[in-house]
Amino acid sequence: MELSDEKYILLTTFRRNGTPVPTPVWLVPLEAGKLGFYTSSGSGKAKRLAHTDRVTVQASDSRGKLKAGSQQFGATAQLVTGEPLEEIRSKVVAKYGFMTKLTKLLGTVGGILKGKRIPYADRGVVVTLN
Repeated sequence: MELSDEKYILLTTFRRNGTPVPTPVWLVPLEAGKLGFYTSSGSGKAKRLAHTDRVTVQASDSRGKLKAGSQQFGATAQLVTGEPLEEIRSKVVAKYGFMTKLTKLLGTVGGILKGKRIPYADRGVVVTLN
């Protein structure tokens, strides 16, 4: 199975001091073998990607548990907006359907309860495998 066929990948971004931060994310295939997903501009991964584009990716489940026998890939990731974000957003909705609406609702409710609302899916991320 190709990485682009997976439902989830474990995306590992890196803090300024080099500490890895793994996060499971949805993904969709993009042209030229690239992968994409969306996130919030207020998320930790978006903030970490603002200072380094270095990431690793590996097939996982929704909780970030690595799939047995899966391979880790070094990659770069770029935050995008505009047309590339819209392409990613439409592909995510096509692949994950109702779950996209549910996660938006849960994010909104969680933000209200925490008193810390952040935008939902206002940045796309394009991952290029090395």
